[in-house]
Amino acid sequence: MRSERDTLGEVQVPDDALYGAQTQRAVENYPISGLREHPLFIRSFILLKKAAAIANRDLGGMDRKLADAIIAACDDLLANEAKYRPQFVVDVFQAGAGTSFNMNCNEVIANLANMRLGGVIGQYKPVNPNDHVNMAQSTNDVFPTAIRLAALMLLEQLFPALDELTEALDRKGTEFADVIKSGRTHLQDAVPVTLGQEFKAYAAATRRSTALLGDAANELRVLGIGGTATGTGINTPPGYRFEVVKQLNAMTRLDLEATDDLREAMQSQLPIVAVSSALRNLALELTRITNDLRLLASGPQTGLAEILLPSVQPGSSIMPGKVNPSMLECMNQVLFHIIGADTAIAFASQAGQLELNVMMPLMAFEITFSIEILKNYLPVFVAKCIRGIEADRARCEAYYVRSPALATALNPIIGYAAAAELAKESAKSGTSIPDLLRAKNLLSEEKIREIFTPEFLAGQADRKS
Repeated sequence: MRSERDTLGEVQVPDDALYGAQTQRAVENYPISGLREHPLFIRSFILLKKAAAIANRDLGGMDRKLADAIIAACDDLLANEAKYRPQFVVDVFQAGAGTSFNMNCNEVIANLANMRLGGVIGQYKPVNPNDHVNMAQSTNDVFPTAIRLAALMLLEQLFPALDELTEALDRKGTEFADVIKSGRTHLQDAVPVTLGQEFKAYAAATRRSTALLGDAANELRVLGIGGTATGTGINTPPGYRFEVVKQLNAMTRLDLEATDDLREAMQSQLPIVAVSSALRNLALELTRITNDLRLLASGPQTGLAEILLPSVQPGSSIMPGKVNPSMLECMNQVLFHIIGADTAIAFASQAGQLELNVMMPLMAFEITFSIEILKNYLPVFVAKCIRGIEADRARCEAYYVRSPALATALNPIIGYAAAAELAKESAKSGTSIPDLLRAKNLLSEEKIREIFTPEFLAGQADRKS
């Protein structure tokens, strides 16, 4: 151990640690989850520290030699993320606003910069964590900026996975276009649809939800960096906030811009809430679709069993031969977590008070973790579940033929009341509607064949005229 001092006194820090006293205090104060910040959140912080050092150097606020050492230290961290990740030790649940993690970054960068200049770890000369690495910054503007950068970078990885899901659902819609089946409303028999129409609708829902998430993500591009402690920009040189955004754009290509109101950016975390809400809405849609697929695949003998799912693992430790919808069940759990995380973010958002929302560490963890688990699982889900779904055409046709709801197509021909009588008789006797029409000589065989086709029963909304 080595001895360091901060404004509260002496602290013992591990000899091999690149962090210092304030980080060590956080390790001791918050031994909570064992979870650490997302790698892209760490990367966002380092990018931000580098951009600030460049801005401070170019605007004359920092000695070039010190600034260049900080920039080189940031480049080292960015190029060797896996090597240095163990140095970022602050728990995701920490002091309000994220001061502990900000200082973790400041101390690591300062020590690396000083080593380049011939200094000693833990002495912070000539580069100081607060005076130099944190120059023209506050946790209050750095932390929310890093959340936005990390979320944007993660979303760039999520969107292709969502597009693959939509494409896979759409292809199934095309593949199953001719599979007519009984529709269901209120979980009761309804007028027919095709299995293809159901899957095309699922694709439309994921496409729309993805677009709404993209719209929400655009709000993350507006940054409040340069507001420092309360949004006034105290201790920043003129033009600093615009220069930092310029440097970040050069590093990330994220199309970032400086906010019009630094005070609002400090008080409100609405952009994070908007993305979280859009993620929740996406999760709700995916939950609905996932539940539908589980229902359609239920069986194999005593459920609907209209679709067949790929078998990915044995389903029971006691029942031989049982296979469960495991990929769908896992997806449900991922989605439930996202929905719960949105509730946590909502509570954290409304807890902001006056000039600052101090609940940002919780928001940072929940938003990055939610995007992470969804973007990790979606490719596996698409490959091992959606693409391998098959239709049980015989089962779909058997249900469709026996459905009393087929009588609905007769409303314009024989009237609602007469059609209702046929439906009741069909349900009671088990005789299909077409066979009842034949038995009662109510319609010609030609007319029956014209009506009871997929094109007539399920395609009328798509007719051109």
